[in-house]
Amino acid sequence: MKKVAVLGSSLVLIVIALASGANSAGPATVLKADTLVGVSGPYVGASNPIRGISGGGLPWSIAEGKAVLGADGSLVVKVEGLVLTATGANPIASFRAAVSCQTIADGAAVTENVSTGLFPATATGDSKIEDTVALPDPCFAPIVFVTSPGGSWFAVSGV
Repeated sequence: MKKVAVLGSSLVLIVIALASGANSAGPATVLKADTLVGVSGPYVGASNPIRGISGGGLPWSIAEGKAVLGADGSLVVKVEGLVLTATGANPIASFRAAVSCQTIADGAAVTENVSTGLFPATATGDSKIEDTVALPDPCFAPIVFVTSPGGSWFAVSGV
């Protein structure tokens, strides 16, 4: 009988924990990208920037990339295998992430880009970026970039 009471109490605690977790949701997700793409073709270099952010000076490839942006500006970006296409290696010690939003300033449509701090990157192109950025209000059509410390993009949300 004691085993039944303990088991019953444990099940009640699990149900309460699950229910309270469902009610304590974090910030709304503004963007969830399950793929990121490396800079290539006409986007390499400064000739064809995306929303004012120039591509890296050489083509980059990425094995896997994910990004989640919260309405409060919380940003998590994870990349694996973000490397120069020609060498298969990452020569950059740190990456940062940038979020680009379309917003409104003085009644006009404008682009506003905000960046994270620097986060370590391995020679094999792995990095996890966790930071909070100050999103403009409103933030329409956000795009997430993985950039160099200077701001040129190596990978961007998309397919």
